[in-house]
Amino acid sequence: MTATNSADPPNTQRSLETQAAPGRFPAHPGDIPASEFRRAMHRAADLMADYLERVQDYPVLPRIAPGDVRRRLPSAPPQEPEPLDQILDDYRQLIEPNTTHWNHPGFMAYFAVTGSGPGIIGEALAGALNVNAMLWRTGPAPTELEEHACDWLRQMLGLPPEFRGHINDTASVSSLVSLAAAREYATDLDIRRRGMAGRPDLPRLTLYCSDQAHSSIEKAAITLGFGLDNLRRIETDQAFRMRIDLLEASLAADKAAGCRPVAVVATVGTTSTTSVDPLREIAAIARRENLWLHVDAAYAGAAGICPEFRPLMDGLAEAHSIVTNPHKWLFVPVDCSLLLVRDPDLLRRAFSIVPDYLTTTESGVTNLMDYGVQLGRRFRALKLWMVLRAFGVRGLQERIRYHCTLAREFAAWVESQPGLERFAPVPFSTVCFRAIPPGTPEQQDRFNERLLAAVNAVGPVLLSHTKLRGRYVLRLTVGNLRTTRAHLEQVQRLIAQAHRQQLEAL
Repeated sequence: MTATNSADPPNTQRSLETQAAPGRFPAHPGDIPASEFRRAMHRAADLMADYLERVQDYPVLPRIAPGDVRRRLPSAPPQEPEPLDQILDDYRQLIEPNTTHWNHPGFMAYFAVTGSGPGIIGEALAGALNVNAMLWRTGPAPTELEEHACDWLRQMLGLPPEFRGHINDTASVSSLVSLAAAREYATDLDIRRRGMAGRPDLPRLTLYCSDQAHSSIEKAAITLGFGLDNLRRIETDQAFRMRIDLLEASLAADKAAGCRPVAVVATVGTTSTTSVDPLREIAAIARRENLWLHVDAAYAGAAGICPEFRPLMDGLAEAHSIVTNPHKWLFVPVDCSLLLVRDPDLLRRAFSIVPDYLTTTESGVTNLMDYGVQLGRRFRALKLWMVLRAFGVRGLQERIRYHCTLAREFAAWVESQPGLERFAPVPFSTVCFRAIPPGTPEQQDRFNERLLAAVNAVGPVLLSHTKLRGRYVLRLTVGNLRTTRAHLEQVQRLIAQAHRQQLEAL
């Protein structure tokens, strides 16, 4: 793909070293010299490439105690400039070894992520441009690239063209923005102008989600003034999906009590089990009750780029808003959360504030500040665009399919092991499982806690846990670009060994 520029940089040899006086800095107090920056960036590139090549040589969790890093830092900032080489030396010795290595192929906790090479390059270039794309004028290329890259991903997910996307930092903010739009969707409430406090005409406004919905929905309810008492967490079925009958019952009870249902949140890929709520049935209820339907597909939405996974998400296109995070399973460095909205004008109605100092003369352009709570917006679209181009749709599909294959193979291994059980379906690349030793449920929970601690203490892998139906359950997620079948086999050996040792200790 060849890029064309409407205005090439002027043909000038200006540099940061212009008018430099003898010594390290220019005569005026500006940035470091360009030559010094260039040398440091070459070394930084080598540091990053070396790290990605040998990240698996580290334990996933650093073997340090709280406060260890800070104790090695000077108590006061330096009064005089320090050489970049010295700073990079300290990075290499103090920071890199003492972080939790999310880019490690053995990181299988939470939702595994990867900062891929193309995405890291995009992040670095965005840092150099240092754009604040709040208005089209303040970031023409970043604004238009964001719209375009989001539309590419919309096409990859098979969603209709009326969905329009923009990028937030995380799904927590994307869901917050969406539920603010839900209040605006209920036009008779006039929340933007009159607020919610002290209004005798305003009934209790209620939201609905499953008991497996992410905690960010609770935080959005708090932040937006709905309150936790007005968030209905609907019980799930045996596959951890929202029960439609209980959603209907909750809606009926709230309306009978004089409440005003506003929105329902369905999940594609719940955090604990990656279950998928019955979207089409929920969408039908939302349409009948005139509710805003927001779909949290932060993790599993990426699987929708593979046509064979789309039947699991039947009804997704009926949503008013959808969030999916390219920084989770599309190998874009954190942070990059895509919010797709069917009617972006609702976001403008909810959020657009244009003071005199932000007024511009361009017409027919997008000003991204109008679509959420942020004014300043960094150039996240660059890394997304570079990842989509560097891997291509087919390459991304191949990697997601491979991860799901590895997860299914691990689930089959769990099912074949005496004393282990799979605890939830495996629709994507996350497996929930636990040991079932002799004893009471509480004793089994403690056994599983010890089992997880023993596996993680070895170093080459990191698993996480959750609670399902009140029981302590282990979670393994495959999502890192560098994870291979050999890493899963290593996990199996570590689990089998720790399981045997824990049984012998009973």
